[in-house]
Amino acid sequence: MARTDEAEAFFHAVYAAVQEIPPGKVTSYGHIAKLIGTPQRPRQVGLCLKHLPTDTSSRFHHANVPWQRVINAKGVISPRSQPSGSLNQAAALEAEGVTVTTGALGELSVDFAEFGWFPRILPSEAAMGMVPESDDDGDGSEEG
Repeated sequence: MARTDEAEAFFHAVYAAVQEIPPGKVTSYGHIAKLIGTPQRPRQVGLCLKHLPTDTSSRFHHANVPWQRVINAKGVISPRSQPSGSLNQAAALEAEGVTVTTGALGELSVDFAEFGWFPRILPSEAAMGMVPESDDDGDGSEEG
């Protein structure tokens, strides 16, 4: 099924934003949604990453969009329909030097205090001289 122009633009924005996450860092689905101007759509960010093409002839694909660097707001690698999916993401993060821990219930977690990446605007936007919008609560804190 073909995507609408709006959906295609959203996928493009998500993939381009995720490409800016530095190696060895992680962020949340919600933070990516906020960075691209749709803070109410973190689940759609996850959907975009779920449908990231594996075909390297596509503009965006598994090899050039570091999907593994996006986790949930609690710092947990989201479970997948295939059990190996979470383990693959953990292994990809560990290969970048990110420490992944296993909790009491088997959840795979990353410490945002050590590995988190939460800029107020994307580095590419900062390089163009764009100014970040003010925080809603005004305290400068970040929630993923």
